[in-house]
Amino acid sequence: MNENKTEEENPQIKKVVFKDTELKKMIVDFVGTTHDEENVTVEMIVETMAKEFPEFLLAVAEENWIRGYQQALIDAEEDEHFFTKTDQATAHDKVHN
Repeated sequence: MNENKTEEENPQIKKVVFKDTELKKMIVDFVGTTHDEENVTVEMIVETMAKEFPEFLLAVAEENWIRGYQQALIDAEEDEHFFTKTDQATAHDKVHN
């Protein structure tokens, strides 16, 4: 991994998309024509969607952010609960030993 990179890159974004459903065929054909490229990657589709249908990507991004934020709150609550129990057990052991 390049140590100068500040962001990790998702390997999925570089994958070529195969036309194995009708919707994928329509999207890949459109993006391929737009980019003048036969092999269409997920990254190219995202770029095209951002330009041609930003409302869709915004809705997906917002939903992903909300779910991530909710999961972070759940994780923080579980961590707090775990550490509270651990602290109580440690205090109990100190008193009774």
